[in-house]
Amino acid sequence: MSERIGIYPGTFDPITLGHADIIRRGSKLVDRLIVGVTTNPSKNPMFTTAERLAMVEREVAALDLGNVEVVGFNALLVKFARKQGATVLIRGLRAVADFEYEYQMAGMNQQLDDDIETVFLMADVSLQPIASKLVKEIALFGGDIAPFVSDAVGHDVTARVETIGQLGDY
Repeated sequence: MSERIGIYPGTFDPITLGHADIIRRGSKLVDRLIVGVTTNPSKNPMFTTAERLAMVEREVAALDLGNVEVVGFNALLVKFARKQGATVLIRGLRAVADFEYEYQMAGMNQQLDDDIETVFLMADVSLQPIASKLVKEIALFGGDIAPFVSDAVGHDVTARVETIGQLGDY
């Protein structure tokens, strides 16, 4: 039987405890899970692709999961999945609004390659409100992001906010 490979794609800007939960749980569903760090032209990232890759690699290493790797990509998701030999896309859901968007994306991906299945994982109840966008907004306004990200990611975000505050770029 062939190895079942899954992909959990995202921008991870920054990676949150919710993302880590989906990675941990998704890793149990496949033989190998690839966390695909990508760009999204409709988003204004706080961190560069290289910074996000390093951040996600560090957080995944801390999870100590033997079957998870981190790969950067900048391509159509189904093309990336085919290149990696993946047959499963793992997506996290927090709320009904997520479902509508993800349902549409799953349908489009199925039209592009019906050999790749999308699996939805509901976020843990305690982590459902967490979104990278909100974490960044809270940090930008001086709020406490400790309940939403690891200590290391909290440090990264705080350091970036201090830089942004000085440069006024974000």
